[in-house]
Amino acid sequence: MTRAVLTGRTGRGGDGVTVVAVVVLAVLVVSGLAGRFGVFGDPAELGERLAAPSLRAPLGTDDLGRSMLPRVAEAIGNTLLLALVAVALATVGATLLAVAAGYLKGTVDRVVVALADVLFSFPGLLFAILVAAVLGPGRPAAVAAIVLVTLPLMVRVFRQAAMAVAERDFVVSAEISGVPAWRIMAVHVVPNIAGPIVVQATFAVSVAMLVESALSFLGLGVQPPAASLGSLVSGGLNALSIAPWLVFVPGAVLVAAITATNLVGDGLRDRLDPREVRALR
Repeated sequence: MTRAVLTGRTGRGGDGVTVVAVVVLAVLVVSGLAGRFGVFGDPAELGERLAAPSLRAPLGTDDLGRSMLPRVAEAIGNTLLLALVAVALATVGATLLAVAAGYLKGTVDRVVVALADVLFSFPGLLFAILVAAVLGPGRPAAVAAIVLVTLPLMVRVFRQAAMAVAERDFVVSAEISGVPAWRIMAVHVVPNIAGPIVVQATFAVSVAMLVESALSFLGLGVQPPAASLGSLVSGGLNALSIAPWLVFVPGAVLVAAITATNLVGDGLRDRLDPREVRALR
């Protein structure tokens, strides 16, 4: 499932759809930031248990009497932050490996391709669970699991783009002129594959949110008393029949975040044609 999401094959939306998706993501990001600064109240403050949504508690309360509004806002912030950190690390690592493989070729290329193939051979979500279980519950384990899940496809995509750029006339001219390989990769190759990097990183964020939520749902990601969208869903299952908002609200937010991210990725992919490369001076 995570592999399909990461490829970004969710259909081609129009400008209007992309704008709506950007607005949804902006609202979620602002909500997450507001939650981290306590704008919606103290997520640990206790009140009436399992109270239905009301003016005082717009999203109801959980089984301990905590208002769900600040809890969901906190969870959005934690899920987004972990996803962004992990994708940033994966993107940097994949770019370094892929550009080296695509430009230098030979043994370097074979080693990088073999590494990517090994990682790609595991089912994404199961592999993430295994990694988190081995490293132990917590945010570092979740970040490591997300990096290892998103890295291999990034390497494949970036490597193909780098190989195409490496054959261009301006790169050959730089080689003939005696420009060092590291400078060619940094000045000519990386900037010219920026399009695929941005697009793939955007799709990877949706995968990262899904993986992080799954790990937190299983108790392997964000640990109490902090909240993640996945841990909120998990915690609300016991009271699903009498307080369905405990599951539906964080679940709906997670679906909205993943869908919006993929739609933004579609919009970026439509505009950033990886075939258009140029010499950079």
